[in-house]
Amino acid sequence: MPKRLLILLLLLIPATQIHATTLKIATLAPDGTSWMNMLRSGAKELEQRTDGRVKLRFYPGGVMGNDNSVLRKIRIGQLHGGALTAGGLAAIYPDIQIYSFPFLFRSFAEVDFVRERMDPLLMAGLKKAGFVSYGISEGGFAYLMSQQPLGNVEQLLKRKIWTPEGDQISLSAFQSIGVSPVPLPLTDVLTGLQTGLIDTVGSSPSGAIALQWHTRIKYVADIPLIYLYGTLVIREQALKNIAPDDRKILREVMADRFRQINQQIRNDNLGARQVLEQRGIQFHQPKDGERESWQQLIGKVEADLKKENQLDPVLFQQIQQLLDDFRKTQR
Repeated sequence: MPKRLLILLLLLIPATQIHATTLKIATLAPDGTSWMNMLRSGAKELEQRTDGRVKLRFYPGGVMGNDNSVLRKIRIGQLHGGALTAGGLAAIYPDIQIYSFPFLFRSFAEVDFVRERMDPLLMAGLKKAGFVSYGISEGGFAYLMSQQPLGNVEQLLKRKIWTPEGDQISLSAFQSIGVSPVPLPLTDVLTGLQTGLIDTVGSSPSGAIALQWHTRIKYVADIPLIYLYGTLVIREQALKNIAPDDRKILREVMADRFRQINQQIRNDNLGARQVLEQRGIQFHQPKDGERESWQQLIGKVEADLKKENQLDPVLFQQIQQLLDDFRKTQR
């Protein structure tokens, strides 16, 4: 082969190579759930639109451990990202938990109003911490669910209540009202209910069914406790080998899926609530005499958490102002 032809071929080889990148993503979400079905649909579209240059490989159902374990594996390069809860992301960006402030929201209308204005700020905060977020998806409102009655505050204070491992806000909230909660990773909660280590959990209706917790509960306090949500994050460093155009496609596809997930989860929770009621689980709304004691409890939790100042006071003030503005329009 002539020397000039050989040199020309060598120069052309790099230009014709396809540099495929497979991003490894872990999550606690079980396979077969709406969350995972949407993510897999997004991965298929992403692979098609990038001609196979970018692929997503998922590790669902907690096979890579809890959120803390997933973050550790991301840091050492074993994983590139995760679909994580807000509490799980607190280790890298504490303010991501700000929507989880107990009793913050009273309705989904309030959630939608605030999130439209605040989500971009939280996603920017994650980016400063070195992680790219592709959208925030709700998990629904968590309600206190128990094996024992939860008709009033006195009954609540006697319960053995679970808090997510690493969720300092929930831990502090319960401690402020004289409850000593039991911190556990998500994967140990069902065992805790079965053994009696705990008898009360905070969960959305669909989450309780997906995780089989509904088999161990009989009563629900029908007051939104906290707003549950999560996001898909990928370490920014893992994206550097992906061409800008492909990164744009990745963002378009996954942002679209997270918008769909957000609505689907809301619909799933409405359906799941009906399933729980059909199984005989009792939803208890406070009566007039009980409502005042619940409101006093809520006020104490809010005041104590504000004193501890665990979250950015500027962000929190923005949310409070938005809620005040919205509530004025509803009167």
